[in-house]
Amino acid sequence: MALPRFTPRQLDACIAAAELNSFSQAAKRLHLSPSAISNLITDLELSLGFALFERTTRKVVLTAAGREFLPAALAVQRQISRAQAAAIEIRNHATDIVRVAAPMAIAATLLPPLLAEYCAVQPRTSVRIVDAAVEWLGDRVSIGEADLAIGPVRHSHSDVEHVLLFESEWVLWLAPDDPLIGMPQLGWGDLSGRRVFAAGRDHEDSIKPQISMVFGDEEMPEVEVVESLVTALGMAAAGLGVTFSPKYVEPLGSKLGVIARPVEGPSAVRRVALYKSAIRPQSEPARELEAFLTKRLHPPLNP
Repeated sequence: MALPRFTPRQLDACIAAAELNSFSQAAKRLHLSPSAISNLITDLELSLGFALFERTTRKVVLTAAGREFLPAALAVQRQISRAQAAAIEIRNHATDIVRVAAPMAIAATLLPPLLAEYCAVQPRTSVRIVDAAVEWLGDRVSIGEADLAIGPVRHSHSDVEHVLLFESEWVLWLAPDDPLIGMPQLGWGDLSGRRVFAAGRDHEDSIKPQISMVFGDEEMPEVEVVESLVTALGMAAAGLGVTFSPKYVEPLGSKLGVIARPVEGPSAVRRVALYKSAIRPQSEPARELEAFLTKRLHPPLNP
């Protein structure tokens, strides 16, 4: 029997559909039409000799054979990503390009002035920011999509190491005319009856323990999760509620018109680290940028 033959694009379509349980959502992720996704998966199934998905009018789900095949497809996809990253890295070594992954809160506040300062003294080095969610920072470094990453401390891959850069306290962000602004001290209990916005599950998980320590289950303010830090700060600026973020987002907060206030009582601290590969050699520009960022961000910029 001939070996099955398939293409990376077919595997991408299969993996996206499996993760999203939808051909249409997979199409949006891959910037293709739903019919193109359907055709790619059908061709893959014909090559494999078995069905990957059970199709209904509402969603698609993996068959038993599909669930068994998915880990192998993910492994191939990961190896292809490594090969692509290796090619990019070889090209970047010759052109002094360094890629730094960071979540939006850091990419929009901490990094720009630091990179402007660095590029002023190292004009031959081109530094590119790779936008990445907090939970994907280690992956971006592991597969070679980024040379360095800066973000909250998280458990990562065994082939990625990190060094602590600084700690930043979580603060409350308020509209200038918010009644809480005039209070000499703010405690968690002062949030009773207030709408609290969290920028993603990461922020929600960071502040909920402090709120739950003060309020009972019935009295605890509801934490409304929005996807973007800009949205959370914008809602606070309009007086629609309050939000919490690490103090280092102050450049963004001030532009949106919100004011930072510390909260007395159980505190939360955001620990920020620099990530790099533990097994892949760094280019000289990447080592130089790492040394610069480490020197500028450690010891901490924020109390």
